Amino acid sequence: MAYYVMEEMPDIHKTGERVLYPRFAMIDQVSTEQLARNVSESSGFNVGDIIGIVKQLAIEMSHQMAEGRSVKLDDIGTFTPALMLRTGKEREEAGEKAKHRNAQSIVVGKVNFRVDMNLVYRINGRCLLERAPWKTRRSSQKYAPEQRLALAVKYLESHSFLTISEYQQLTGLLRTTATNELKEWAALPDSGIDTAGRGAHRVYVKKG
Repeated sequence: MAYYVMEEMPDIHKTGERVLYPRFAMIDQVSTEQLARNVSESSGFNVGDIIGIVKQLAIEMSHQMAEGRSVKLDDIGTFTPALMLRTGKEREEAGEKAKHRNAQSIVVGKVNFRVDMNLVYRINGRCLLERAPWKTRRSSQKYAPEQRLALAVKYLESHSFLTISEYQQLTGLLRTTATNELKEWAALPDSGIDTAGRGAHRVYVKKG
């Protein structure tokens, strides 16, 4: 049995409309070791061998993607590496006289994943959904957006950076809403907030 909740989608376009969408109420995360134990019980393969294969598979996948290949795992999905500029490097401009970025300015920023529909079908075939008996939490409405921005800017006057968790504590927003709002602030040229780092290490800093 799996639970779902109906969550309000952030009103990014400021339309005033409340849009709800279903979301899994995740109750736990399965580790590689637990997954290997489950596979071992249903297949007879040794747990240690399964874990070793998973680790070697990850190493081999990284080697293949480092050479510019995507990796397809049947019934799971396709992994494709994506490039980005190093932090602090300006985008390359078009034109013969424009400055070009060299290879040292470019890194693998993330790996995109496209799920194999067979995996989706299998999940649906086993998934028995029930609405969660608890109510979904909502972001605090204690502050207006302009007040939250002012809180963030003031925080950065005495701190070198601001994380999403810290912004949640400042404003009372839930994580998804806090993440989306910080992205919006950073995209505005006159907000006073900028980003540093990438991926899970991204933080928000005072715009110089």
